[in-house]
Amino acid sequence: MSAPDTNIEKQQTRHRPSLMGIGLAVAFAAILLVVFLGWVFANGNVPDGAERQIDGRTGAVVDG
Repeated sequence: MSAPDTNIEKQQTRHRPSLMGIGLAVAFAAILLVVFLGWVFANGNVPDGAERQIDGRTGAVVDG
């Protein structure tokens, strides 16, 4: 239970730096997530190897 004589305005000013720090950490994590997802999508599913690839759906030879 909370105390009945809590001064909300005073608590808001006391906790402002902590809340701003948490907000900045969440924003930084969101930016890192977007950058990571962009990197994964940019580098993913590129067939490497032989010049001739086999299409797994049809079995046809695909020149790459």
